[in-house]
Amino acid sequence: MATAGAAQEKQFPPALLSFFIYNPRFGPREGEEEKKILFYHPNEVEKNEKIRNVGLCEAIVQFTRTFSPSKPAKSLHTQKNRQFFNEPEENFWMVMVVRNPMIEKHSKDGKPVVEYQEEELLDKVYSSVLQQCYSMYKYLQTLHLQSCDLLDIFGGISFFPLDKMTYLKIQSFINKMEESLNIVKYTAFLYNDQLIWSGLEQDDMRILYKYLTTSLFPRHIEPELAGRDSPIRAEMPGNLQHYGRFLTGPLNLNDPEAKCRFPKIFVNTEDSYEELHLIVYKAMSAAVCFMIDASMQPSLDFCRRLDSIVGPQLTVLASDICEQYNINKRISGSEKEPQFKFIYFNHMNLAEKSTIHMRKTPSVSLTSVHPDLMKILGDINSDFTRMDEDEEIIVKAMSDYWVVGKKSDQRELYVILNQKNANLIEVNEEVKKLCATQFNNIFFLD
Repeated sequence: MATAGAAQEKQFPPALLSFFIYNPRFGPREGEEEKKILFYHPNEVEKNEKIRNVGLCEAIVQFTRTFSPSKPAKSLHTQKNRQFFNEPEENFWMVMVVRNPMIEKHSKDGKPVVEYQEEELLDKVYSSVLQQCYSMYKYLQTLHLQSCDLLDIFGGISFFPLDKMTYLKIQSFINKMEESLNIVKYTAFLYNDQLIWSGLEQDDMRILYKYLTTSLFPRHIEPELAGRDSPIRAEMPGNLQHYGRFLTGPLNLNDPEAKCRFPKIFVNTEDSYEELHLIVYKAMSAAVCFMIDASMQPSLDFCRRLDSIVGPQLTVLASDICEQYNINKRISGSEKEPQFKFIYFNHMNLAEKSTIHMRKTPSVSLTSVHPDLMKILGDINSDFTRMDEDEEIIVKAMSDYWVVGKKSDQRELYVILNQKNANLIEVNEEVKKLCATQFNNIFFLD
């Protein structure tokens, strides 16, 4: 998608040119080169061009090994595009080629002239996207490169803020469901696409969370029912019309021919390698994931039983969460525009929080700040990656903006301040205020 700017300039965001997976061991002899290619997108590319592109990547990787045997090439920068390399398993290479952002201008004689913006893409962001592809095995149509930013590096989890009583209600609900549906091995609970509870290991939940929020949930966005999250009267539990439905599995429980197929996921891949069926069931804004052993095939009767047990209770619970959340929002006054624009990430529990992103979906990253400021955040993160110890970086950006990055005890905080005529001391004081109000002073290094 192109956007027109001043003097009829057209701007084109980065775009996926090709994506392929190869193994150099699979076609070692001349004439067998095509055997190396396990996957190539777009598929319609002519065979010889595929072989040529894979051969070029092999040569680049081999050449860079001479300088760094244990860490070969991660990326290659050219005028028109950037190539990213990842070797997730020995000899299996994933390559992603991204076209650089472009600006199309008109010369004096009216002919279009294309300028490639070679320094706009951040290696760390797109290398992280490539690693996530390996973790998720997703279709490439869901790779929305124009919306990638710092949050893709973290691959974090957004947690839903909740009071203790409501959290205990959810915990009680999960215990009851696991007891009633005794074949459930693991459970996860989300509200508004944010995580509340998970029984999975952290790294497994990180991948599942990414799949749910960028692939499964967006496919099932329904027209908002008027007032569907409004509190439901509890005085009629006997004939309560619940809002529960399966996001994976049978579409229509009344159809005797309904298919009970559930996607398979793999967890604990480092040691025991468990294979599970993923049952995702949703009522209003609440979603619960039940994971059962893949050796068991859920029947239509099981799905009907799950619907009758989980549906009514999840509907009431979703309504309670909504009511409590609205009360808390009014008390804290969080409906107003946030005073500070920041991104926070905790490496220990993968928690992330952003007041910079007004909306972050697979295809859109709506941020309330200029793209140049987002790029500075990415650059600060790259500096943090190179250093092991805690540190702080302050950057005076365009016009009235200051960008502050803090790294302390496995936590990272990035703050954008719009302070006219401010100096370093004043900027530091503002960040201290933020740390005191939002993070209980965990970032005070001085």
